[in-house]
Amino acid sequence: MVKDKRPHQSDASVRLEQDPHAATQPGRRLLEQAIGHAVHQFREKMGLTIQELSKASGISSGMLSKIENGSTSPSLSTIQALSQALNVPVTSLFRGFEETRDATFVKSGEGLKIERRGTRAGHQYELLGHAPHGSLVVEPYLITLSEKSDVFPIFQHPGLEFIYMLEGELSYRHGAKIYNLQPGDTLFFDSDAPHGPEELRNLPIRFLSVISYGREI
Repeated sequence: MVKDKRPHQSDASVRLEQDPHAATQPGRRLLEQAIGHAVHQFREKMGLTIQELSKASGISSGMLSKIENGSTSPSLSTIQALSQALNVPVTSLFRGFEETRDATFVKSGEGLKIERRGTRAGHQYELLGHAPHGSLVVEPYLITLSEKSDVFPIFQHPGLEFIYMLEGELSYRHGAKIYNLQPGDTLFFDSDAPHGPEELRNLPIRFLSVISYGREI
C-alpha cells in the first residue's frame, strides 16, 4: 500500500485554490476588480485588443487578462505603464474604487410613509429607497390601495414611471388611454402626461411604482 506523501491541505486552502475570488482581504479584492474594470473599459474605448495593449505597455497578454479579471494585484510600475499606454491619468484607474456608491436597505414594512398630493384614507405610499447623489433621481414606492374611492388625484410630473402590479386589479389612466392592470402586469410611461388610478376593480391593490427624473443642480 502506497502512502500519500502530499502535504495535508485544509478545506479552506482547497477552497481558495478552487475559487480565486475567495479572497481573504475583501477590500483589496474590490480594489483589484475596480482597476481591472477601468483598464478593460479604457482599452475597449480605444478599440485595442489585449495583444495590442500588451505591445504598447510592455506587459504580457496573460498578465493583462489577469489584471482585467481582477485576479491579480498590479504593481505601481505596471499601473503607470498601463496609464501611459492608455493615455489616461494614473488616478483614473482608481476612480471606480473611490467613487461614492449608495445603497438603501429597507426592512419589510419600514419604508418611509409619504403623503402625496390627494392622498386619501386607505391609500398608502411607502418610499422604499432614496439616493442622495448622482444626476439621476430614482424613487421606488410600494403603493397600497385598500379602500374604495370614486375620485382620484391626477398626477403629472417630469420624468419616467414604471408600475408593476403585485396584487388586486385596477384601471390606470395615462393621458387619454386607460389600462387594466392585474398581478404581473407592467406599465412604463412618460410621467409628464396626466396619470393615476381610474377605477379600483379588486381590493386590496398593491403595486410598485418607480419614478425617475433628472436631479436639478
